[in-house]
Amino acid sequence: MKAESIREKAAHVLPSSLERMSHKSFWMNHVKNWLWVIVRSVLLAGISFIILYPILIKVMIAIKDPVDLYDASVVWIPKHFTLRNFLLVSESLNYPKVLLNTSLLSILVMVCQTLSCVLAGYGFSRMKFRGSGLLFGCVIFTILVPPQTIMIPTYLTYKNFDILGIITFFTGKPLNLIDTYWPFFISSILGMGLKTGLFVYIFRQFFRGIPKDLEEAAWVDGSGTFGTFMRIILPNAIPALVTVMLFSFVWQWNDSFFTGMVLNETGVMSSMVSGAWGQIMFYLRYTETSLGMDPLYASMIRNTAVLMAILPLIIMYLFVQRHFVESMERSGLVG
Repeated sequence: MKAESIREKAAHVLPSSLERMSHKSFWMNHVKNWLWVIVRSVLLAGISFIILYPILIKVMIAIKDPVDLYDASVVWIPKHFTLRNFLLVSESLNYPKVLLNTSLLSILVMVCQTLSCVLAGYGFSRMKFRGSGLLFGCVIFTILVPPQTIMIPTYLTYKNFDILGIITFFTGKPLNLIDTYWPFFISSILGMGLKTGLFVYIFRQFFRGIPKDLEEAAWVDGSGTFGTFMRIILPNAIPALVTVMLFSFVWQWNDSFFTGMVLNETGVMSSMVSGAWGQIMFYLRYTETSLGMDPLYASMIRNTAVLMAILPLIIMYLFVQRHFVESMERSGLVG
């Protein structure tokens, strides 16, 4: 009887102690999860603020009224909101025309560069011949070459453009392609555009991941090399195509080195931003006599011009960011 009573007490005590231990471990795990969520949220918020800080500053400055420039109490949020700065930039820099020119140029360069790079990348991934590795190494080497080292030869090439002396034979002198958009199209379609080596590398690595069995099955069904490339390879290369097209568009939009070397007039966005100071000061002296000589106000207008230059890219990213992130992951650029 005594042993039975001891067993009964143990049977009642054991479940209660196990219940208390499980309850305690549950709350400990719950607290750990909440602490991790808080730490992760703080880190993400801090990193996001560091990245977005320059854009937030530009937005706050762009919507300020000139009277807030000399108000020490105005740090972030202005007391007098205005959109007049955007109108002044649009009028002084002819923003609608510049926006149209830059969009057309970036789109055409994007199409030409993507076409040339996808063909080169497919060729390097599938066609093996003597010296192919060395040739691909030269393509990768173009990523490492600073553009300043080939600035003078590039300029002279388009200043006196000729093809094996044929143009000089018929016209008596070479063509001058400076201050035209032809250098952008020629370099893009011939695989010498901005970051072409990187784009060829992206396509080559992506095509190497596609099984050759798909192409062999298409060849057995009677499809040729070009038909297999168009019907089998390209539909499977959508992630790499999206990545390269977006990179090509953005880098051409923001390019100031090659654009400043070839174009003398401020007809595109990067040239407009680099020469905005002088144009804005000239415009303000004849339209805003009270503020035309104020360097702080001119600096604020120039800041607005920079914001308007990157605003189309921000809007585009808001619409394509999901597809862009997916294409980056599937193309192997991020792990």
